[in-house]
Amino acid sequence: MQNNKQAEMPDLPELTNPRQWVCNYADYLYCYAIIRINDQEQARDLVQETFLAALESLSHFEGKSTEKTWLTAILRNKIIDLYRKKSSGLYSQNEILEEEHEQQDFFDEQDGHWNNAYRPQEFAAAVENPLQHKEFERVLQGCMNKLPNLWYAVFSMKHVDEESTEIICSTLKVTPANFWVIIHRAKLSLRACLQKYWI
Repeated sequence: MQNNKQAEMPDLPELTNPRQWVCNYADYLYCYAIIRINDQEQARDLVQETFLAALESLSHFEGKSTEKTWLTAILRNKIIDLYRKKSSGLYSQNEILEEEHEQQDFFDEQDGHWNNAYRPQEFAAAVENPLQHKEFERVLQGCMNKLPNLWYAVFSMKHVDEESTEIICSTLKVTPANFWVIIHRAKLSLRACLQKYWI
């Protein structure tokens, strides 16, 4: 019976074993998703959808990357699709214009750096203790949760996934000017939140 199964899937790379995916990768993929979308139920759903999509496209897996890398790429695309859906129509042109006007107080028009009056204060000492590091990550995630969906998506793609501005703008359908307004506003919000709950 084992030989029949192998005969049915002769082109699959030797290391591909869908029966082991949940055991080997579910926790990793869940952690990857939860950092980027911060919704436990949705993160679990996306991991399940990733496994289903991988099963459906198993014949296209050439083994040029590891299973983990391949599954992560599928999940990443699903998260980006979710960002697109969530961000669609959430940011009106009036809001952008208002925030561009507001940010003039915070940033120098010439170089984009902080104006002296609004420059961030000295932050807490470097986090070296692993327990403090976990606590800081918890506080940071809590602060990120307070961001509007589009800001969360832009900030995550830029600073968690380190995507280029061009890819973020294209993916989320925002202009470069809108992107910079959003990223500045997200940083301002996170700074205020961290100064309140961490420092």
